[in-house]
Amino acid sequence: MDKFILETKNLTKTFGKQKAVDDISLKIQENSIYGLLGPNGAGKSTTLKMITGMIHKTSGEIFFEGHQWSRDDLSDIGALIEMPALYENLSARENLKVRTLLLGLPDSRIDEVLEIVSLKDTGKKKSGQFSLGMKQRLGIAIALLNNPKLLILDEPTNGLDPLGIQKLRDLIRSFPEKGITVILSSHILAEVEQTADHIGIINNGKLQYQNIINHDDNLEELFMNVIKSGMGV
Repeated sequence: MDKFILETKNLTKTFGKQKAVDDISLKIQENSIYGLLGPNGAGKSTTLKMITGMIHKTSGEIFFEGHQWSRDDLSDIGALIEMPALYENLSARENLKVRTLLLGLPDSRIDEVLEIVSLKDTGKKKSGQFSLGMKQRLGIAIALLNNPKLLILDEPTNGLDPLGIQKLRDLIRSFPEKGITVILSSHILAEVEQTADHIGIINNGKLQYQNIINHDDNLEELFMNVIKSGMGV
């Protein structure tokens, strides 16, 4: 029987008269990578911000490990939504040190996450001098500090060159073996197709498709058919 680390039921977010997220019911299987696909502005980031407590839901329910989500569950959730918030005058290690002090974590955790994201050899180089790919990996290292069971990554490869995308893809694929479930939000079909085990397709705030990825299927064709059907085309 499938075990779901996260479920949402009829999750809705309204801004004024606009429904940004409309009755979304996600099922995220434990130790998997779930690709959340959709055009820009579809409601992906808003959904993830509700799951991480960055914004309040208007209605619906969120369940984490079988119980009603509460802010206490954030200790088991790591997230990189939009660009990582870095102190650009500090090194990778110093950026992580600031967070370990805030979270009350041991310094040993710094070396562990730097090893995971392959940033152990950056020394005293300031993070403001990092490439975009290195900044993204440092953002992921920060999200991993609390040893989360669920890691949420919102468009993590935006702006990366092909080598940076491949390194990040390999890193993300390694997480389920470490007991970390990943939700990966993207509008890039190839990124999700090569990384995820399950997909959900959001358009106009609605979840229009959710299933295991079948690599024999044409994901682009599936995506376009789902989007068009949701638009009444």
